[in-house]
Amino acid sequence: MNDRSDADRLFEHLGLGEYETTALKGLLTHGRSTAPNLAEATGIPNARIYDVLDELADRGFIKVIPGRPKEFQPKPPADILDRAVENRQQQFESFRAELDDIRDVFLDAYESRYQAASEDLSPTEELFHVVDVGEPSEAETRAIYRNVEDTLNVMTKSLEYFESIRPALTTATERGVDIEMLFLHPEHLSEHNAEIQREVLRELRSEFPSVGIRFSEQPLPWRGTLADPSVDYETGIAIVLVEEKDVPLHMRQAAVTENGSFVAGLKRYFDLVWQYESVDPDNIVEL
Repeated sequence: MNDRSDADRLFEHLGLGEYETTALKGLLTHGRSTAPNLAEATGIPNARIYDVLDELADRGFIKVIPGRPKEFQPKPPADILDRAVENRQQQFESFRAELDDIRDVFLDAYESRYQAASEDLSPTEELFHVVDVGEPSEAETRAIYRNVEDTLNVMTKSLEYFESIRPALTTATERGVDIEMLFLHPEHLSEHNAEIQREVLRELRSEFPSVGIRFSEQPLPWRGTLADPSVDYETGIAIVLVEEKDVPLHMRQAAVTENGSFVAGLKRYFDLVWQYESVDPDNIVEL
């Protein structure tokens, strides 16, 4: 696929209709224009062109220049992408507000039904559920970061999914959550994963100085994230991926558990490795 095709694919993510996409491409290509001239240049019907341009202006992708006739000018491409992100964030916040408005009603209607239906579940069924590795597992991980209250522990090779959880990590640190990350020692990594790890560590130290970081001296039998374990084994949540060297990552699954005893056991293992089988990255010369 050539660069032009790759660039055109970005328009699919802006949430625009066919005419809006055509108009925006036309303005980016030919520059500032009146509505009739743009309609003629792009083939958009005259009866639709003003609605199309109003939609682009409402989304913040173009500017309206007053005059007789008024003209329309595209924003710089980088500003268009930034505004697209902002628009999507606003949509999400609106969605969150709508859910908050009906949250109590929904819980009143279904919480008791769920509890009644769950009474017959066996302990095995309650222990964990599985999700595919990739976006499903990353979504579960982000949810743990967003909802953690006190402590968050991470065991990882190189935190290659860092960009996916960065906003949730920011929110957690701003709330004062105590976060510790145990990375696999780079001597156990491929050069590719070691380079990913080095870059992630640089960004963590720069942006999240409160996060504790150590290297596990031994290979890790599992990787994952656990939050808020309790000494009475009543609370906590974790997502865990066991090491399976011969299974491609996209074919693997991760286990999610809210079993307090299980999470407490994972926390105990984490603390033992952190205290007795790990080193400070600053003590490694090549870093």
